[in-house]
Amino acid sequence: MPKIKTHKGTKKVLKVRKGGSIKIGRPGSRHNTGYKPTKVNRKNRKGSNLSKADQNRLKNII
Repeated sequence: MPKIKTHKGTKKVLKVRKGGSIKIGRPGSRHNTGYKPTKVNRKNRKGSNLSKADQNRLKNII
């Protein structure tokens, strides 16, 4: 059976943590940040965990 290649775009966006959870940046933090409230920009810096449903969907391409 052929191997599944890692999706390079996904690899650049996601990071697997020690415990196995996956870190992803929050949406809305890339551009037009000057028009968004400072509170939103600060919250977006933290990032967030990928949900279990999305982890199961993406586990083959990471």
